[in-house]
Formats: sequence, structure tokens, C-alpha cells
Amino acid sequence: MKYLHSIRLKLTVWYTLILGVTLFGFGVTSYLYTQEKLLANLDLSLRNEVVWLKNFIEPQARKVKLKRQRVKPLTSTKKQQEKKVRRSHEVEVVEDDSTEFDQIWNQIYEHTLLSPKKQIIQIRDRNGDILYKSYSLGKEDIIFEDIPFNTTKLVTIYDAQGQALRLAVTQNAFTKIYVAYPEAEISEVLGNLFSIFIIFVPAAIILSVLGGWFLANKSLAPVDKITKTARDITALNLDQRIEPVDVDDEIGRLISTFNDMIGRLQSSFEQIKQFSIDASHELRTPLTIMRGEIELALRSKQSSDEYRQVLSSTLDEILRMSSIIENLLMLAKGDIGKSTFKFEEVPLAPIIKELYEDSEMLAEKKHIHVSLESVDDVTVSGDTVRLRQLVLNLLDNAIKYTPEKGTIALSLVKENGSAKIIVKDNGIGIPEEEQAKIFDRFYRVDKGRSREMGGTGLGLSIAQWISETHGGRIFVQSEVNKGSVFTVVLPLARE
Repeated sequence: MKYLHSIRLKLTVWYTLILGVTLFGFGVTSYLYTQEKLLANLDLSLRNEVVWLKNFIEPQARKVKLKRQRVKPLTSTKKQQEKKVRRSHEVEVVEDDSTEFDQIWNQIYEHTLLSPKKQIIQIRDRNGDILYKSYSLGKEDIIFEDIPFNTTKLVTIYDAQGQALRLAVTQNAFTKIYVAYPEAEISEVLGNLFSIFIIFVPAAIILSVLGGWFLANKSLAPVDKITKTARDITALNLDQRIEPVDVDDEIGRLISTFNDMIGRLQSSFEQIKQFSIDASHELRTPLTIMRGEIELALRSKQSSDEYRQVLSSTLDEILRMSSIIENLLMLAKGDIGKSTFKFEEVPLAPIIKELYEDSEMLAEKKHIHVSLESVDDVTVSGDTVRLRQLVLNLLDNAIKYTPEKGTIALSLVKENGSAKIIVKDNGIGIPEEEQAKIFDRFYRVDKGRSREMGGTGLGLSIAQWISETHGGRIFVQSEVNKGSVFTVVLPLARE
């Protein structure tokens, strides 16, 4: 039953139906066209034959008539006695002693031999007596009375056996000319053509069904393989792929796209898995610290200062966990499109100057010098709070990874229709192979120093998310032990 709903069957049926309709239309058109052409050519041939006979006999008959005017007319009985009859298997000529008439019929007879054998020629005089007749189809006379004068008429008549004849007739002052051809010849040709179609069309349809089914099976075999592979793939074996094909066709592109999709799913699952591990680790660490300090405080009686110290450390860890959870929640909302941004025209210069002053206080503990190199007057369309968070995360990251007495430079420039926020430091730098990963969540270049620096591993991820949400981008240039340059490019607000 599954084949009744398969694409193979539908393709085969449609292919066969289209081919059948095409062959039927071609057959009908060919039949009608051939019939029309055969009849038209027959009429033209008959007309030309009549015209030739008329043009040949008429001048000869004038000459003979002038000569016979000197001869005394004979009576009917005497005419019958003096007439001579010459017969052959094809031609009957009734003639008298005139050599001129004899030459006329001989030339017509020779002409008849060059014409189609089944063509019938009959010539009568003005009184209706037969002067010449070819009777290759029989000895019946052609009888037709409505003959135009000096004009050829084409009609269909029937002989004594009921067979249709296509007849061309005309008459002049001397003779009546009949030229006929049996339409059975044309019917036979058309019948043969019809028989060819009757045999060919069903055979072509049968071959199309078999060929269509074979081609559909061959073409859709990779689809079955894709279906089976897709059914077997789970979260535990995302490394499985469909074997690609060498042909760059629709199936090949489908397989390539499917493999790319599985690759992206595998990458996403791995990121989720790694994210879960990292998040668990980040949350477990402060919980472990709080649990250890509280258990130690409960084992023995402590002084009030010692209890305050334990509570202060616990509060720091709680704040750390709260910060991680808030940042994760913010990124999660961004991933599903649930975060809210209040977009408006935001002048960046005041924000940059304000954050520069804040960064000076943050960097004072490490004796880091923060400078404001240039601030252009630019306006972007964005959320003021998120833009402040973006720049503050970059400054905080620079302060964390810049050694004591280092330098940090902050600048805002207008360039090529965009606003560029640049944060430059001379800190520890980032290895080239690590630079593509620093915007991943919970990723840290120096994992051993992550806790003492107080980071959560989410600052750069949040900065990237904010910049992309504002239609911008963020990138880094860095060299180990020489520092890093983070650049944020944002589109300017429309004037």
C-alpha cells in the first residue's frame, strides 16, 4: 500500500500520462496533416493532368478539324463500318483513318505510361463518344455530366463497385476530358499510418511506464538512503553522515545540505553540552566555597569578626552566582528573541566620556593608565543601557587582562558611515588559534587565572550579542604579550 502514496508512482503516472497525451496529439495531428497533404497533392496532380491534356489536344484538334472540313460527312452506319478499334491491356482508342488523330492518341498514350498506373484518363468528343480511355482499374466508363467549360472541376464520384474516385473534369470546343484517381490509394496510406500509431503508441506507453518506474527508482534511491539515515540519527550519534555523491544535481545538493544540517546540529549539541558543563562548573564553584566556609564556621565557636568575614565571603559568592544567572538569562532571552530593546537615537560621545571616567576608577587598583584618545560626535540607533553595557564589558575585560601599570586607550571615531568604538590595551594578548573562540560563552584564554580575576566568561559573549542586535559587529586583533585591540562597528543613525 505504501507504493500507492509514493513519489515513484506519481512520477511514473504523470510521465506516462503526459507522454500518452503527447503521442495522441501527435498522432491525430500527423494523421490529419498527412490526409490533407495527400488530398491536396492529388487534386493538384489531377488538375495539372487535365490542364496538360487540354493544352495538348486543343491545338491538334484545330488542325485536324480544318483538314476534315473538306471531307464529306458519312452516315452513322457507314461510320461504324469504317471505324477501326485499337485495343491493348491499358488503352482503348477509337479512331478513323486520320493519321493526325493517330499521332494525338499515341502521344497521349506515351504520356499515360509516365503517369501513375492507377490514374484513369477518359476523353470524349462533344457528342459524348469516347475517343480515348485508359482502363487500368476496370472497363467502366466515367459518367459525369456537370462539366465546366475551360475550367477544371474537382469532385468525388463512385464507380460501379462503390469505390470513391477523385475526378478532375473540363471541356473545350472539341473534347471532354476526365482524369480520375481512386481514393482507396490514399485511404490505404492513411490506414497504414493509423496502424503504425496503433502499434507504436501502446508500445511507447508500456516502455514509458517501465522506464519511468526504473528512472524514478534510480533517482529516488538516495532519498531512501537519506530517510533511513535521518531515522537512525539521534543525539548520541550526530557524527553519522550520508555518503555524498559525485554528481552536482538536486539529490547531491540535498545530501550536502542534509550533512551540513547534521553538522550544525552536532555543533549545537556540543555547544549546549559544553555550556551545561561550564555553567554547572561556574555555579558549583561558589556553592562549594560557601558550603565549606559555612561548615567550618559551624564546627566551632567563632568570634563576631570571623562570622562577619564568613558572611562577607558568602555574599560575594552569592553576588557572583547572581551575576552569572542574570547574564545567562539575558543571553537565553536573546537566543529565543524574547529580549527587549528600547531603540532610539543615542549620541555615543557622552557615553564614551562617562565610561572613560568610570574605567579610570576601576583601573586605579592596578595602577593602569586609561586614556581617551579621540571622541567624534556620532549618533547611532540603539538601546542606551545595552550600549553602555557593551563598552563597559570591553573596558572591564581589558582591565582584567592588563598587568599592573599597563595602559588602556579608548576612542570613538566616525569612519565610512559607521561608528567605531576601539578599546586597546597592552595586556597578555590572545593566541591566534584562540581568537575565534573568545566570544563563546564561558570560554577563557587563561583558565588557571579565571577565578582570581573575577570573570564569569560571559562578558565578551554579551558584548557580541549586543553589537549584533544593533546591526553591528565586533572583532579582535591581538598578539601574545603585546596586547589586544577590540573594535566595535555600529551603523550610524539615519539622518
